[in-house]
Amino acid sequence: MAKGYWIGRVDVHDAEGYKKYIAANAGPLAEYGGRFLVRAGDFQGMEGTHRQRNVVIEFDSYQKALDCYNSPAYQEAIGVRTPVSDGDLVVIEGYDGPQPGDS
Repeated sequence: MAKGYWIGRVDVHDAEGYKKYIAANAGPLAEYGGRFLVRAGDFQGMEGTHRQRNVVIEFDSYQKALDCYNSPAYQEAIGVRTPVSDGDLVVIEGYDGPQPGDS
């Protein structure tokens, strides 16, 4: 079964307020097994548009990624996030197929 991922790009307008969102999302992410692969590290925008922060969160399955996003606890966290930031988020299914160089 393919893993599921959240890919987020965020501009934060209120750093203190955003800390409250981070605290609010910790419970649902832990409950659904979310694991940060990327969390606001240094980056270079090579093409297209970009935002201040980039995040990639891995889940054991696409369904768990969807369930976490749709959970009541995460929906509450969204209410904390939206007044202090603008962003884009996709929930996407991972890829388990052939890779370059596979025979």
